[in-house]
Amino acid sequence: MFVERMAVEIEGEGEPVVMIHGLGGTSNTFTPLLAAFARHRTIRFDLPGSGRSHRVEGPLSVQLFVERALLVMQRADIERAHVVAHSMGTIVAAHLAAAEPGKVASLTLFGPLLAPPDPARTAIRARAAEARKGDMQPIADGLLRSSVSAETRAKRPAALAFVRESLMRQDPEGYARSCEALADMQSADTSRIACPALLVTGDEDVVAPPQAVRMMGERIAGSRVEVLRGCGHWAPVEKPEECTGLLKRFLLERSSTWRTSFSRTYA
Repeated sequence: MFVERMAVEIEGEGEPVVMIHGLGGTSNTFTPLLAAFARHRTIRFDLPGSGRSHRVEGPLSVQLFVERALLVMQRADIERAHVVAHSMGTIVAAHLAAAEPGKVASLTLFGPLLAPPDPARTAIRARAAEARKGDMQPIADGLLRSSVSAETRAKRPAALAFVRESLMRQDPEGYARSCEALADMQSADTSRIACPALLVTGDEDVVAPPQAVRMMGERIAGSRVEVLRGCGHWAPVEKPEECTGLLKRFLLERSSTWRTSFSRTYA
């Protein structure tokens, strides 16, 4: 289905889980993790400018992404959901949890960051200019060299192909606008995040390195940090079994808490 030109996929029954992908990703970023949601209702969508939602007008921003996530929740008749996100999507998820704490039951963030470090902003804007040349192949090939682990490059050709295809299939203009949105993103007010959070990164993640993620965890009360060995920035694709296991345990721990607090808040 489409909601305001956004491609949206809704499957299953149970506690809702909303998934927000990152730059160069789509709803398919989370396909390797779907086994973790056998007892959940999953809501996956392509952000404006990405994947099948590439037809957009005007600039993109974290505020627009949060508004669209809330719109998807409204159209799906969801009052409160667990939120699972990757990369740029983790910034959106943090802003969503800070702006609407009553709507977010938990956060699971893969390759998480609160905002791009200042030195990276210039490089991200340069990538937008590169994308506007119309050829995504140099961007895809460059990111494969830097954003996935040596183990993935050597032993997981299917994961490598998945990431490359996800990047290659992006609309160049939509990707450029997404880059510009990411380059302008600032940190959410983490003091307003009132839900448990699981932060997962790889020991070879250069975008969200372990030390930076641990510092992020110190800013979000009630958070837990997990570092996967032999993993780069695309943890859901590079280490799907490990990520699925972490998600299952985390959501199981949250399940009874979610029902109790939801009934108290919305009964």
